[in-house]
Amino acid sequence: MDIYRYDDSFRYEGYPVIAGIDEAGRGPIAGPVVAAAVILPRSLRINRLRDSKKVPEKERAFLFWEILVSAVDIGVGIIDNVEIDRINILRATLNAMKSAVDDLTMTPDALIIDAVTIPLVPIKQFPVIKADAKSASVAAASIVAKYIRDMMMIHFDSLYPQYDFKKHKGYGTREHMERIMQHGPCPLHRKSFRQVMTAEFPFPLS
Repeated sequence: MDIYRYDDSFRYEGYPVIAGIDEAGRGPIAGPVVAAAVILPRSLRINRLRDSKKVPEKERAFLFWEILVSAVDIGVGIIDNVEIDRINILRATLNAMKSAVDDLTMTPDALIIDAVTIPLVPIKQFPVIKADAKSASVAAASIVAKYIRDMMMIHFDSLYPQYDFKKHKGYGTREHMERIMQHGPCPLHRKSFRQVMTAEFPFPLS
């Protein structure tokens, strides 16, 4: 599938300015969820742009800077783990996406979003399953969100080096769970996530 032609199909339907929306960080047990909204120029073609999950870390950094200097507009929304615990991860993700749209300096005609609809956003929305693999704008948003979140987790690693956040980025790897069992959760951990609490208390409490 040509991800640029996919975006063009929405422009041909009467939505000349489209923003792709995607997030990073729904699955981890620590750290924030980050969303990005990206408006790409109609004629832009970024070589090897694709879903961030299929891009190696070094190439992702290169693509991030390509998008940053080439995009018409970029918005970012970040919801921290405390708010995630308060309202749940789905609502936090939707709030991050809304914040990303609100962060844009221009108002797009339509939003292409990976599989969800954002409440309280008065812009035409197209929720598309696996949109990050179909739409250039969403693929760009996935790169931006993933890169920003990874950089945040690398910074957090310097604050809490005992958890090795720079390696697993907050995902519930075996090593990460062992670190929680050893040290207990830190202020970045999502206390509402069952994995965090079962790692903290691996044995039944009497």
